[in-house]
Amino acid sequence: MILSVVRTACVLGLLTTSAMAADSYTLDNEHTVVLYALNHLGFSTSRGIFRDVTGQLVLDDRMPATSRLEVTVKTASIDTFDEGRDKAVRGAQFLDVEKYPDMHFVSTKIERIGETAARVTGDLTLHGVTHPLTLDVALVKEGKHPMTGAQRVGFSARGTLKRSEFGILGFLPAVGDDVTITIDSEFGASS
Repeated sequence: MILSVVRTACVLGLLTTSAMAADSYTLDNEHTVVLYALNHLGFSTSRGIFRDVTGQLVLDDRMPATSRLEVTVKTASIDTFDEGRDKAVRGAQFLDVEKYPDMHFVSTKIERIGETAARVTGDLTLHGVTHPLTLDVALVKEGKHPMTGAQRVGFSARGTLKRSEFGILGFLPAVGDDVTITIDSEFGASS
């Protein structure tokens, strides 16, 4: 369900050998999607999106392992595509958005596993609990934006977390514990 946050984290290790025009990037919320999916009673996969995501990325093309990603997701921005479910998931049995308004991811390790692939691990704080989350990240594209000329970089990422590890226990085990996070994100060079 999260991360999210997470999708962005993936971005860090995916530099190619070309020189970057900027070291610091800001997440483009309009071109970022943080999706979650989990099993619903064994009958279907329940999916949703987080719509309010911010983040900063610092890329070092000479030493990608020293790059850093920090992302914040507003938990109340969850959209499950159903008003009643939105209310339930925002409530105390799940995200408890009144008490825990933010989900936060900070990268701690980046392992390059190919020219355009990386494994990004970071600390995810969700529901007042912090656990490591690892994302498999793929570089989609880096270069100049065709309309603005500004430097941009795009990534896709995927990871899985157990919501029970974060104290989110509503309707377990009927509603799945494993939550798959899929992130597609663009970052623009910071001024």
